[in-house]
Amino acid sequence: MFTGIIEEVGSLLSIEKGGEAFQLNVKAKKVLEDVKLGDSISTNGVCLTVVDFSRDRFRADVMPETLRKSNLGDLKIGDAVNLERAMAIGDRFGGHMVSGHIDGMGKIAKYRKEKNATWIRVECDRSLLRYMIPKGSIAIDGTSLTLAEVDVKGFEVSIIPLTGEDTTLLNKPLGAKVNLECDMVGKYIEKFMGTTGETSSKDTPGGPEKPVGTKSEGITIERLKQLGY
Repeated sequence: MFTGIIEEVGSLLSIEKGGEAFQLNVKAKKVLEDVKLGDSISTNGVCLTVVDFSRDRFRADVMPETLRKSNLGDLKIGDAVNLERAMAIGDRFGGHMVSGHIDGMGKIAKYRKEKNATWIRVECDRSLLRYMIPKGSIAIDGTSLTLAEVDVKGFEVSIIPLTGEDTTLLNKPLGAKVNLECDMVGKYIEKFMGTTGETSSKDTPGGPEKPVGTKSEGITIERLKQLGY
């Protein structure tokens, strides 16, 4: 689990390709201060497991599914990446709950300045936008941000100078792909209420079988009791 508060910007040292899987070698410093084999490090918002490390770099495997859902497959040697260690119990929770499991990608469509802030517009698929609400949370390349505007084609966020300096977000060209992780709370609520229309309730342990695409009866007192509320 992460908070979306980027600790440092690292850089890609090398890429080892093995068929449809990658192994990334990333230059870093701060996130390696107390690292151990098997630790998790968010890299552009993707939770990666440390399989080897030294004083100033770590190596991680990237599976085919991760390459399909994220921008890690587009990285080139020397590219900058946002890095964050998994949160520790007792730490301040400065961002929001970020799992490091990317929902999909968007593209940078526009930048605009407004006094000390920079607005970023990201366009993405509607399947992601359904989980976004104004003033809700979104993780862009692992950075926890507040959604200012949401429409049918994309969304906008506004960032302060410190966030611009401490992350890669303002260094990306227009059209660049960014990793998006929506707030997990909305996804859980949708699953519990059975409103996705994408899966059968037989996929839920103990749930009665129901044809794929069947929606729930809606919110009722009985339904809420069944879900433990």
